[in-house]
Amino acid sequence: MTVTGSRATIRLDKWLWQARFFKTRGLASRMVSSGRVRVNSERATKPACPVGAGDTLTFAQGGAVRVVRIVALGARRGPAAEARALYDDLDPDPPARDPAEPAPRAGGRPSGKARRQFDRDSARWLDPPETAD
Repeated sequence: MTVTGSRATIRLDKWLWQARFFKTRGLASRMVSSGRVRVNSERATKPACPVGAGDTLTFAQGGAVRVVRIVALGARRGPAAEARALYDDLDPDPPARDPAEPAPRAGGRPSGKARRQFDRDSARWLDPPETAD
C-alpha cells in the first residue's frame, strides 16, 4: 500500500486478488493487461494502476459484468467475509425466481459434437481478436 497525494492506494491486480475476484494474482494481472478491467470508466491496461477507496471497477466475471466500488484496501488475502468488506457491489440483484415455477433443465450430458462446439465458442469469447489502433 502506498500513499499517492492525500489518499492511500494499492496496485489494481493486488486489490482484485485480495478481494477474491480472481483465484491468483497472475490471473488478475492478465485480465488487467488485456484491457478487460475499467477503473472509473477508463480502461486500465497496467496491473500496477493505483486504486483507492472510492474508485469504481467494472469487469467481466463468470459470464456477467461486475460493477464494484472500493471501500477499503486490504492488508492481506483473508477469508471471504473479510474480502467482502473491501467493496460495495453495485450490480442490481438478479430477478427472483418464482418458487412455483419448475427449475430449468439443462438437458443432460452434451454429445461430443456439442462439447467441441462449446469449446470453440468459449475460446472465441475468452480470446477476442486483436484490433488495430
